[in-house]
Amino acid sequence: MARMLVIYKAPADPAAFDKHYFDVHIPLAKQLPGLKRYEISKGPIVALAGADSPYLIGTLHFESMDAIKAAFASECGQACAADRRILAPNDEDVQMFLFEDQST
Repeated sequence: MARMLVIYKAPADPAAFDKHYFDVHIPLAKQLPGLKRYEISKGPIVALAGADSPYLIGTLHFESMDAIKAAFASECGQACAADRRILAPNDEDVQMFLFEDQST
């Protein structure tokens, strides 16, 4: 399995962020080809080691890194990427990580 982790900093208008995220962004993202599961973690989120506490974390699960790449190359994936700019217009307002799960 592979994951995309999206970490949002506190928005200027939390109510507007929540409305758009839950009413527009999540339904759009759930249409991504190959998406296996979509999870969110929202408050309280505790940051350790001096990091700022995030506002919201989204985790998207896919079969592989290739599946993530294919999903975001699709028309839906491009729409999701554009919509993310509404939620976090500045790149410093969001962190995104792609990784494959490793069993130990």
